[in-house]
Amino acid sequence: MTDGSKIISICGKGGVGKTTISAAIVRVLLEKDSAKILAIDADPAVGLATALGFEPSKTIDEIRNSLIDRIEQGRSGDRGEIAGMLDYEVMSAMEERGNLGFLAIGRPETEGCYCRVNEFLKDIIATISSNFDYVIIDGEAGIEQVNRRVMERVNHLLLISDASRKGITVAGTIRKVAEKAMAYETAGLVLNRIQGEDEIAGMSLPDDLPLLGWVSEHEEIRTADIWGRSIFDIDDSAALHIVRKIIDTL
Repeated sequence: MTDGSKIISICGKGGVGKTTISAAIVRVLLEKDSAKILAIDADPAVGLATALGFEPSKTIDEIRNSLIDRIEQGRSGDRGEIAGMLDYEVMSAMEERGNLGFLAIGRPETEGCYCRVNEFLKDIIATISSNFDYVIIDGEAGIEQVNRRVMERVNHLLLISDASRKGITVAGTIRKVAEKAMAYETAGLVLNRIQGEDEIAGMSLPDDLPLLGWVSEHEEIRTADIWGRSIFDIDDSAALHIVRKIIDTL
């Protein structure tokens, strides 16, 4: 585990609102005095950038693919030169605004393993993360890709689902896969776009995945998603209040 940093990975089925919850968590954590936050967008769609008001100029996978091209053309240099170049490129790809840093992972690699390059990148991201109090990872629709491409160890694994049976089943499945795929301290379920407690009462939730809280459908957040507005552009809301309670629980 990265000393001094609290790492939260947000995962779940596609379309359940992972990115919205991730952005809300970032906003809530920034309310803490002097807290430094690193937001890592591990979803190829790079939706967290929009939700936080960033326009990333370069992704980690673009850096990776550029280095692979150099390796294949015999222009990569020795191990030390590769590590140094990657470190510089990753630092230059990180966007910063006040106490908030942002990294976009980008699309997954499609050819070749290049395990050494991948390990270099994970080591560099881990080193950067150690400079922040909190690291929020908005993951792909699954867990293995995030584990393989970003970090193998996190403090808290948050599984997001809507009211659908499929979403809840996927959350439970990811929890089981995560037991072997990554190391984490706690795991919990957050339900999103819920109509009320009566709706939750009729759900069949995984016995081994504690419910940390539920967030109702919020019109202003929904509108912000439609128009691509930042989470910082909306007024405080009951949804953000619930996210504060979830963070306090963690």
